[in-house]
Amino acid sequence: MALTKPRIIELLLITTVPVMFLAQQGVPSLRLVLLTCVGGYLSAGGANALNMYIDRDIDALMDRTSQRPLVTGIVSPRECLAFGITLAVVSTLLFGFTVNWLSAWLSLGALLFYVVVYTMILKRRTSQNIVWGGIAGCLPVLIGWSSVTNSLSWAPVVLFLVMFFWTPPHYWPLSMKVKEDYARVGVPMLPVIASNKVVARQIVIYSWVMVVVSLLLTPLGYTGWFYTTVALAAGGWWLWEAHALQNRAKAEKSGVKLKEMRLFHWSITYVSLLFVAVAVDPFLR
Repeated sequence: MALTKPRIIELLLITTVPVMFLAQQGVPSLRLVLLTCVGGYLSAGGANALNMYIDRDIDALMDRTSQRPLVTGIVSPRECLAFGITLAVVSTLLFGFTVNWLSAWLSLGALLFYVVVYTMILKRRTSQNIVWGGIAGCLPVLIGWSSVTNSLSWAPVVLFLVMFFWTPPHYWPLSMKVKEDYARVGVPMLPVIASNKVVARQIVIYSWVMVVVSLLLTPLGYTGWFYTTVALAAGGWWLWEAHALQNRAKAEKSGVKLKEMRLFHWSITYVSLLFVAVAVDPFLR
């Protein structure tokens, strides 16, 4: 269970299942929802296990990852690698034979993007690692839609973009909190190489784009008043928190006074509220 990072996968499923309701414009087949969730968990779990295998050297040096199974020796690197590859294969076949092959290839693409592009190529080389590496975490939105329709449309593309612009301002506050960890192992997360003021300004920019993009679903005809209301309210609160963080950074506040984790915690609540609205909206139109 620890190798699969279940707490991260919870967030991925929160963005997958509601999109299935939107695609169905009602309640999708419960069997299909279950298969999509199981396939998604296995795929993301395989990606996370392979990530731990690759990052086991730096995980041992970082406080927040020092208790992971490979670091403590509960699991050997060989076992972890075999486990990750097995989950990747099983999840792809499960999607292909029980859901559809479009969803299978999308899930495999997300896994390979996270493991190869983010973990192996971007993470230790560029401060834009989480920006482009975050694409892997956006693909469950497309998988949720394709599992119901066996096709793609503008609605999942919009929600994909919402998650794309959500990921940096979600993760950078956490990176601000643990930047000493990243600096110790030479991972150039943006807060490691830039001041808090620069990071906060980037957070505000991404936040505004994210909120604007989230409002595109209604004029495109996919959602109605309920989703729009939730998107405006939750997005407005997000922007308030983002600008508050920027103001604290401009005032040179640091440590507990920076309160960067307020936005991190709100970001999880925000995406949960937004996607619950995605699921509920079809029933109120």
